[in-house]
Amino acid sequence: MTDLSAVKAALKAQEIETPSWGYGNSGTRFKVFAQEGVPRDPYEKIEDAAQVHAATGVAPRVSLHIPWDRVDDFAALAAFARERGLQVGAVNSNTFQDDDFRLGSVAHADPKVRRKAVEHLLECVDIMDATGSRDLKLWFADGTNYPGQDDITGRQDRLAEALAEVYARLGDEQRMILEYKLFEPAFYHTDVPDWGTSYAHCLKLGPKAKVVVDTGHHAPGTNIEFIVAFLLREDRLGAFDFNSRFYADDDLMVGSADPFQLFRILHEVAKNDGFAPGRQVAFMLDQCHNIEGKIPAVIRSVMNVQEATAKALLVDLDALRSAQSAGDVLGANAVLMDAYNTDVRPLLREVREEQGLDPDPLAAYRATGWQQRIVADRVGGTQAGWGA
Repeated sequence: MTDLSAVKAALKAQEIETPSWGYGNSGTRFKVFAQEGVPRDPYEKIEDAAQVHAATGVAPRVSLHIPWDRVDDFAALAAFARERGLQVGAVNSNTFQDDDFRLGSVAHADPKVRRKAVEHLLECVDIMDATGSRDLKLWFADGTNYPGQDDITGRQDRLAEALAEVYARLGDEQRMILEYKLFEPAFYHTDVPDWGTSYAHCLKLGPKAKVVVDTGHHAPGTNIEFIVAFLLREDRLGAFDFNSRFYADDDLMVGSADPFQLFRILHEVAKNDGFAPGRQVAFMLDQCHNIEGKIPAVIRSVMNVQEATAKALLVDLDALRSAQSAGDVLGANAVLMDAYNTDVRPLLREVREEQGLDPDPLAAYRATGWQQRIVADRVGGTQAGWGA
């Protein structure tokens, strides 16, 4: 039997990091639809992130993206966040929007371009020092579009050299978490296309380098929960970038396309102690909200993760292992399905009430009047968005 008090304690301790860029105007490559009240600077993004944390109680950190969130005084930005009950989470680098990076960044054939990319990554570590951030999150768009365009092995050598220099700059309590992506914007080959490539580089770098699993960055049909289980077993799972996909890297609200997949992933996390603080797995959102309201979409995503987590924690592991040991295929599957089919919304409402929160986070947000306030107040200036 599952200990319900332990499930509640785990849900109350859960932390989900939200992305600063999720509050700005962002979306597909075809058109970004501007919305009223969107933040105009990183300070206003943090204010919106604070609303999500106030409504849910489990979103105390906000990721930054550089240069999108560059300010003159990062220590002041971190203090501003603390005053609103938040901390700066991962610092995300950007080596994919400068014209110099058309043919790559850290893997580029030109040493001048590689130097520019590495200097940007080192700047991100400086920002981590100033904000108290633990994680430097790296995603590279590097790759090629045509056979013969560049030397694949040589690009791996250049990538490894750059990663090693940045790794050496990290402080004792800081980490490098390396993301991968099957394709896009490079279509023939991507320099970090899968978890194995990321894992191999992390192994060479050392224990402060771990893998980021973005749930939208895989080929159709990929068993992401296997990847998660393997990386947890090797103590190399650093973080998730939660979102949802139908076709490619859609960056939709997490759990919206395949909630059962999200449950399966979090079952492996729960079963392998991935929620334990000592494992230091960061549960982040990485999403763009193009047609839906920004803050409500982030709140809904947080709630989706909470619901999948609650179901994963309700799996009767004793019964599951017993069925597995007996070779009871249907019985083992039934244990998982019983947990997945449980309506956990009453449990989560109870947990929130015990935390002094409104049992309905979306209703709580609407009741604050924050949306009406920011529409009225955030007039003029330039809205934050893709590339800003």
